[in-house]
Amino acid sequence: MRTKASLWLLVPTFGVLLWLVLYPHLFVVGDSIWIDGALSLEGYRQFFSSRAQLEALWGSVWISLGSVALSALIGIPLAFLFTRFDFPGRTVFGALAALPVLLPPLVGVIAFLFLYGESGIFTRTVQLVLGLERPPWRLVGGGAILLVHAYSMYVYFYLFTAAGLARLDDSAAEAAASLGASRWRIFWRVTLPMLSPSLMAASILVFMTSMASFSAPYIFGGGFRVLTTQIFNSKMSGELTMAMVETVVLATASLLFLWILRRFDRGREFAAVGKGVGGRRRAVQAPWARLLIPVVGIGGVLVLLLPHLTLVLVSFVPEGAWTIQILPTRYTLDNYRDLFTSPQLWTPVLNSLQMATLATAGNLVFCFLVAYVLVRKRFRGKGALLTLTMLPWALPGTVIAIALATTFSVNQPWAGRFLLVGSFWILPLAYFIRNIPLVAQAAMASFRQYDPELEEASQSLGADWFTTMRRVAAPLVLPGLMAGGLLAWVAALGEFVSSILLYTHRSRPISIEILSQLRGFDFGAAAALGVVLAALMTLVFALGGRYVRGGLAGTTGR
Repeated sequence: MRTKASLWLLVPTFGVLLWLVLYPHLFVVGDSIWIDGALSLEGYRQFFSSRAQLEALWGSVWISLGSVALSALIGIPLAFLFTRFDFPGRTVFGALAALPVLLPPLVGVIAFLFLYGESGIFTRTVQLVLGLERPPWRLVGGGAILLVHAYSMYVYFYLFTAAGLARLDDSAAEAAASLGASRWRIFWRVTLPMLSPSLMAASILVFMTSMASFSAPYIFGGGFRVLTTQIFNSKMSGELTMAMVETVVLATASLLFLWILRRFDRGREFAAVGKGVGGRRRAVQAPWARLLIPVVGIGGVLVLLLPHLTLVLVSFVPEGAWTIQILPTRYTLDNYRDLFTSPQLWTPVLNSLQMATLATAGNLVFCFLVAYVLVRKRFRGKGALLTLTMLPWALPGTVIAIALATTFSVNQPWAGRFLLVGSFWILPLAYFIRNIPLVAQAAMASFRQYDPELEEASQSLGADWFTTMRRVAAPLVLPGLMAGGLLAWVAALGEFVSSILLYTHRSRPISIEILSQLRGFDFGAAAALGVVLAALMTLVFALGGRYVRGGLAGTTGR
């Protein structure tokens, strides 16, 4: 039986999701088939008859598949090393291995450029050692994009595999060993199948993140085409119909491959019958292994963090002090001094802080209500509401940006369209929509973790719905909700993909200013902005993480 409060919640939550998530994409589909005042599939005919466009579509797909494979090759072994073996430095370097997850994609890309680019520190070192007249490689094309993706996306496999191993009961492996199975057979037939849910979840995240990737293809792509950059180029060159067609194709391809991966994963869940005790770490006994395992684990983490250490180094380089040398010749604090005193550099930082905070505040309020309706209420259309809630996660940021730019480019209040393009508000709106799934999932998990009888008891004592939500539900849900909010705030602060299609000079965020400084060859200023952005994310995440852990402990104590 529905209460009046739940009806008042159901209508606005459905309405907001239909208006901001589904409605804009209908305009994109419409504009892709409505040409010169008539229905036409000419845009799609041109797309599928163009070799360049088909190359871009295939490029997006194979780069995403390759990113999954390379990220797994890095992340899974690291997770086994730091989870299954005990050696000096394991705790510290195991935590550092997850650090790239806090860095926005553009910052990771420019860090990679400073180290491994054609004029990067490592590249010039190899050129000098080998006595070459030219750099030994050019970091451009599909291979370069794959390397950058692997450097930044291995963290998903590392974290998911480590979490799976921490929950994995050793009893199944011990039973297989008692039956004579070798270590390799146990690994392939017992351990990996038990980890398949974690590995599939990581694969889906990496694949979808790669399909949506813009920073790496934009900077390292060269002549290599992917659909995200094709959409940007078409929009910038005024080919709006083709941009809409490319947007529809990219969204369709992303949703199709997500469906395929979900179907492949269905029915592959494994459950261990055991005591529920996580796997034990083994002390390294053999002398050769005692040396090799720490070297491989710690050395691998240091190699993976080298681009970020290079970013810090370059942030102290004044303009013009790093040209043909391996290392910069001079260092200064001027880049940081200019950042905090120059309006040109500091304004984008303030813009990003304001827009990320506004978007996340909206996410916290809206997703609390959505999660309550989805978890606590029964109604027809719950599946549709859940699909609309999760849809922004399956759509690349480029697709969402084009949809918003199309819908909110005219002022037609009667049609639910307002002129937001060119204003400050279009970017917080894009960040809000993009992060709805992230915060909603966290809030839904929190609602499921406490007994709904607590709410019923409150109402039986005379409290109305609003009082029950404020005094009972909100304190219990808040730690999990804040965890999702922290991730959303970090993502919004460094967002680049939607920003590059929607920003104006006055509303430019920090990611766009980093790109601007990079284009002007002021590498020190670009690096300093990147370091400040990463430091803000790390600081807020650390402080917020302490609050979330404290809140969880407090609710557990109650």
